[in-house]
Formats: sequence, structure tokens, C-alpha cells
Amino acid sequence: MLFNSYIFWCFFAAVIVLYRVMDHKRQNIMLLAASYVFYGSWDWRFLSLILISTLVDYFAALGIERSKTESRRKLLCLISVCTNLGLLGAFKYYGFFASQAVALLNAAGLNVTASSLQIVLPVGISFYTFQTMSYTIDVYRGSAKPVSNLPDFALYVCFFPQLVAGPIERSSRLLPQIVNPRTKRPGDFAEGLHLIVMGLFKKIVIADNMAFIVNAVFGADISTVSGVDCLAATYAFAFQIYADFSGYSSIARGLARWMGIDLMTNFRMPYLSGTPREFWSRWHISLSTWLRDYLYIPLGGNRGRALRTSRNLILTMLIGGLWHGAGWTFIAWGLFHGVILCVHRMFEKRDRPSRRGAVLTRLKTPASILVMFHLVCLGWLLFRAETIGRAGDMLWRMLTDFQPSDISAFCLASVAFYAGPLMALELWMIRTDDPLRLMKAHWSARAAVYSYVAVMLLIFPPRVHSEFIYFQF
Repeated sequence: MLFNSYIFWCFFAAVIVLYRVMDHKRQNIMLLAASYVFYGSWDWRFLSLILISTLVDYFAALGIERSKTESRRKLLCLISVCTNLGLLGAFKYYGFFASQAVALLNAAGLNVTASSLQIVLPVGISFYTFQTMSYTIDVYRGSAKPVSNLPDFALYVCFFPQLVAGPIERSSRLLPQIVNPRTKRPGDFAEGLHLIVMGLFKKIVIADNMAFIVNAVFGADISTVSGVDCLAATYAFAFQIYADFSGYSSIARGLARWMGIDLMTNFRMPYLSGTPREFWSRWHISLSTWLRDYLYIPLGGNRGRALRTSRNLILTMLIGGLWHGAGWTFIAWGLFHGVILCVHRMFEKRDRPSRRGAVLTRLKTPASILVMFHLVCLGWLLFRAETIGRAGDMLWRMLTDFQPSDISAFCLASVAFYAGPLMALELWMIRTDDPLRLMKAHWSARAAVYSYVAVMLLIFPPRVHSEFIYFQF
């Protein structure tokens, strides 16, 4: 993938140099061309899918704005939604659902076969599909105005820093920054550099070094690994996926900042959450808020009885799991998070503004964070395992085999060595809930952290580099 190569950084440097000497209109045209080149470098044929989504949603939104009848507005919105979901379903879910239907019919005694299309999944299709679809829905709801300039809207759909793995931007945030002239701000370069450097540290030092361990244990014969090995590998995957995905988001935000565009914060120290609700307000924020606004609330949200609210939560999280991939492990992962959200909601009590209550809250926080982290890790076991059976076997090993080994010792030591300093930094940042707090710290603290990051990038590169995990979604 171009993003992982030195070619990308040369490509981006050339874009920035040209970008700085152009006026606003030419900047947008160049960014649009660069975005298509970036995506087309993986497989130019899939540019047609982005173009279809772009044209359908552009004209659908204009048609919705000009329509005088509600039935026509609904029809145009439905065309947009069906086109986007149809493309997503055909490329991402056809094989899974076709194979499951054949298996079900064969189990019922019918000898049925289905053709296998061997469809290659276009990189990032789930991200840009949700982004462009939300635009049409917002125009239909009246919360956004359609864009008359097609190139500007096309750039909103395919802006290359966040095209293939988010964050999933709303039109209300990103489109004004594209349509209106951008001015050079004093802090853009420093903040962009900070985000890029920290993103590279997360991806290269933490995620890629964890990947080697995770792949070895999750791919091994279950009889050759102990329960402690499985637990240690699950911890490693928890930090791999966090560092990998938040690292990409950080790099994307940094690159965009250098071009005068602000992308939303997608992660806010999620492993320091004390409840399921808090975790989903800190993890993949652009997706969780998208699911809330376009699925959970339209289903009824928490308006109504507890049973209906639980139904809405579980359906939303099931769709969230299926969004990640066509497989039973992803569905089980979504269901698991839906259930713990429902259970937490059942036992949730309002905080009492008393001194005793404040003391108990402080005492409970470390324990609740520890419990929540392990619940999330249990979900990651489902997410990472190839099959439900494999996840079950590894969980059974964790519950019955407590014999540590050299593998588990190496794995736990690696997690502490590579991810420990990041968690220490986040513990310091969580007091202000500010992901950019380091930039406001004393120069000596900044120098110490950046020196450490530079040393780790130079001395502890991974044995094998791997692509960003969320490219497959």
C-alpha cells in the first residue's frame, strides 16, 4: 500500500510544496487529483466505486434540496442509501452471506451450491461509504445544505489522509473547510508534526512489534500454547490494534493539519475508561457517534422502556460488529459489546453529590478501569480469532491452564516495554482529557518524550512491517 512506503512520503512532500503556492481553487483541484492517485495506486479499478458513490450522493442531495414533495425527497434519499449499501454489500458481504445460506440449506437436506465470485475487498470502502452516505441523510434531515460544486464534494468523499481508515468525517465539519479558503495558522506545523511523530511511534514501535507476537500465538496449534500464552497474546493484540488504528488516525490528522484542515479526534485514551459507555465515547469516536446518530437514535435510542433500549443497543452494536467484517467473530464481538452496554445500563446509578460518594468514586475508578480493560480484551479475543471455535478454545485454555512459559514471559515483557510508556503518558494526559497536553508541557518534558520516541524508532524497529489493520475494513 502506498501509505506504508517511502514513495508516499515523497508524494506527500511534493503535494505540500505545490499546495503552498496555489490559491484555494487550485489547492482543492490538486488535492482531489492527489487523492485519486493515492487510492488508485492500490488498484485503479476501484476508483469507479468512489466515483459512483460521489455522483449518486451529489445529485441525490441536490435533488432532495430542490424537491417540493416529501415522497420525492424520501425516494432520492433511499436511492443514495441503497446504492451505497448495495456496493458495500456486494463487495464485502456477498461471499459470507452466500456461503452461510448454502450451508443452512444443505443442513436442511437440500443439495445447493453457489458460485464463488472471489471478490477483492476495496480498501477503506466501509469508511468512505459511511462518510458519503451521512451527507445525503443530513441533507434530507435539513441539518446540512448540499454543495453545488462537484469537485469540492468529490474532495470531501476522497480526501486522501483519512480516505482509507478514517476518521469518518461529517459534512458539517469537513465540507466548510474544503469549500472556504484556508488560512495558514501559526500552530499548524508544530501540531501536525507532533501528531505524525506520535502516530509513527504507535504504529512502528508498538503495533508492529506486537504483531509478530500476536500472529505467532493466534496462529499456533492450540495444543502447543498455554492459557497464560493466550492471555498474554490477547493483551498484546489489545495494544497492537489500539496503537495501529490510533496511530493511523494521528498521522492522518497531522497530514491534514499541515494543509490547514482539522480532522476530528478519533481516540481519547480509551483503555482508561471505567464503563462500557465511556469506552465507546473514547474508542473509534467517529464510528461510534455515526452509529449513534444514524442508527441508535432513529431506532428509538433510550426513549421508551428498558427492553426496547436494550434491543436498540444490541442491534446497533451488531451492525457495528458487522461493519468491521463479514464473519461470525465480528458479529459475536458486536453482540458482546451490546450485552455489556445493556448490563451496565441496568445497574448504572446516578452519582450522588456527597463527600462519601466522591471518596467511593475515587476508590472505584482504578478497579473499574481494570475490569473494563479486561472486558475489552475478552472482546478482542473474539475480534482477532479466525473462528468462534478458536476463540472458545483459547478462552478455555485461559480458564484451565495457568502454566506460564517462555512465550508468555516474552510476550508480557514486550507489552510492558513497548506499550507501558504510552500508557504512562496517557495516565498523565487523562487528568485534563487533552490528547495534545504534551505540547503544552514544559520544554524539558517535551524534549524527554520526543527523544525517547526518536530513540525507539531508530533502535527498536519491528522485524517485519505490517499494513494498518483497519485497511481491511
